[in-house]
Amino acid sequence: MQSHGRVPSGFRPSRVLLGLAATLALGLLAGTTALTVAQDGPPGITTPKVFAPFDPNAPVCSAPPGLEKVLAFAQDNEREFMQGVDHGLEMAAKDRGLEYRRALANNDAAKMVSDVQLLLASKVGAIVAAPVDPASLSHSLQEVIWAGGYVGTIVPPPATSLLNAPQYATGKALTDAAIAYINDHLGGNANVVLLTQDQIEFLAPRFAAMRDGLKGLPGVTIVADITPNPVNKEGGFETMSTILQAHPDVDVVLGADTVVLGALAALQAAGKARPDQFLGGIDGEPEAVSEIKKADGPYKASISLSSPVFGYAMGQHAADWLEGKSIPQAMDILPSALTSDNLAQYEADLADPAAVYNDPARRDYYLKMYGNICYDSRDQYVNFPWSSETK
Repeated sequence: MQSHGRVPSGFRPSRVLLGLAATLALGLLAGTTALTVAQDGPPGITTPKVFAPFDPNAPVCSAPPGLEKVLAFAQDNEREFMQGVDHGLEMAAKDRGLEYRRALANNDAAKMVSDVQLLLASKVGAIVAAPVDPASLSHSLQEVIWAGGYVGTIVPPPATSLLNAPQYATGKALTDAAIAYINDHLGGNANVVLLTQDQIEFLAPRFAAMRDGLKGLPGVTIVADITPNPVNKEGGFETMSTILQAHPDVDVVLGADTVVLGALAALQAAGKARPDQFLGGIDGEPEAVSEIKKADGPYKASISLSSPVFGYAMGQHAADWLEGKSIPQAMDILPSALTSDNLAQYEADLADPAAVYNDPARRDYYLKMYGNICYDSRDQYVNFPWSSETK
């Protein structure tokens, strides 16, 4: 990855801002309900609704005044999926003449709140956030919206433009691939490990799809259904190592690529990796793609959610917002199963998301956009857990 502009380490917000950030984050993380944040702006759209398709020819409105032409990424951690978002955002910022900054939280929710407060105080015009803890970050993102800035979020609200995947369809795509493999190669019998993220309500449907699909196979036993902590490669390794102590014979492992890659490392370390296993993930991470390419390797599939492509699109929308243009209120990143037949094109798209965005047919393979919003209609920001699967 290239170097980035960052929130300066020596810059500190006022004690008031730090106090608000720390109290908000720590109180909510502790599960307390005593803290009440005063509402000082419109609440946005809080009742779930279905958005019409995005109209790229919607009228231009006002450009937000008094904001810096800066795009910032409040990044939760350094997993490859988020590195892809960073790559796409940075490319879009460069192409549109925006300064780019990255504020890495390293899974520290309180730090992310403080980072966003710093960006708000600096009058940064556009922020994309991958929240560590959505509840603790929510009010700070609203403050950016109320100040006229663009806020794009990866899955949870609030946002002027929210990105999600059709989560149940994403989980079903991976499960269907696993079921076909179990029936074709394992005689319909398998011990399965699900590495979940059920603690994040917005991602829970993908794991519901896995359970729904697998329960139809009488020869399948789910020997573990657990959320690694943390949800990264190291967490996957530790969780799988523990599972193997009780269940040494595992045939199928499903989850996000980052944790399934950790599970693969644990299987290899324990001498339990086999060519006939099915390890499958979600996100299309580069390391997972490399594993899929290996002949007779356990890693058989990944469901692509191309993060550089949607990162580039969000960066373009941020630049459009700052110019007073209308942008989507919501956007799907569409799942697709990676196979040996399409890996070459997928890797080319990862490397050059601008080419994808500028080619409508290729862009529509990855993205679907809904609704319209601009600075003048910013009170209509998304403040409910939007999904295209909600009818």
